[in-house]
Amino acid sequence: MSGPSPDDALRRLELTVLRRLDGLMQGRHQGLIPGPGSEPGDTRTYVPGEDDVRRMDWAVTARTTVPHVRDLVADRELETWALADLSASMEFGTADVSKRDLVIAAVGAIGILAGRVGDRFGAYILHGEDVHRYPARPGRPALYALLHSLLGAPPSAGSVDLGPALEMMSAAHRKRGLRVVVSDFLEDPGSWERPLRRLAARHQVLAVEVIDPRELELPDIGFVTLTDPETGRSRGIRLTRQIRDRYAEAAAEQRETTRIALRRAGAGHLVLRTDRDWVFDIAQFVLRQRRASHLMRRLATTRGAGS
Repeated sequence: MSGPSPDDALRRLELTVLRRLDGLMQGRHQGLIPGPGSEPGDTRTYVPGEDDVRRMDWAVTARTTVPHVRDLVADRELETWALADLSASMEFGTADVSKRDLVIAAVGAIGILAGRVGDRFGAYILHGEDVHRYPARPGRPALYALLHSLLGAPPSAGSVDLGPALEMMSAAHRKRGLRVVVSDFLEDPGSWERPLRRLAARHQVLAVEVIDPRELELPDIGFVTLTDPETGRSRGIRLTRQIRDRYAEAAAEQRETTRIALRRAGAGHLVLRTDRDWVFDIAQFVLRQRRASHLMRRLATTRGAGS
């Protein structure tokens, strides 16, 4: 989103989401991560090892003498909250867009999709050394005001720990809903995994990991000066084959550690890259989640009918 004015960038983002993303995700919108809501739905036979005993419908179980659970259907008119990382590391980008651009695009897409089903949308923004809160409001004007603020924010010169921001969002909003965390997750997972697990215990959580290809491997360009955007420290280094291989191994290990930590925390995991079509990646993620959710429901129904 570098180049055009904020208003032009917002119009382009909305057209991209409504035309391309909506087209790729044809069908009734069921949220970014299809899953249980909090409104009672139909009952079905309990499947040991798969169903949560806390959803047991004791009245139907007593009446039929067969254990039953009550499925939950997705709520409407809820609050969707996003935690967007706009720290200094997000100013980096060596492909089509910067990581910051991707963060704003992801927040915009989530906000537009949430608005389509009547959800109120709010956000916590990590910028500089502060966390800025934007109240959850319905409608496109409120979302545009939020995105306009993000587009107009100056480059960040510092960083805020992800863990305390997650704790803040978790403590402030108790009603169940969707919580989306957009970050590069470069911090040690030990600082954010536990707060994220607590958040996922009560809400649906989607972690959107934003990465640039240069964070995965270094080019063969000889001597370079590397700068940490969050500390400002620089160091000159010659990129030999051995150093590039060691860097690629360390980067792969760091990403795998992040993936495992997100999975342990119970969060959905979507990866967006600055060198890929982010609209296509979001659509494919949602479609995979829907197919998996549909398959699990069919398997549960089939096993329940055969017991």
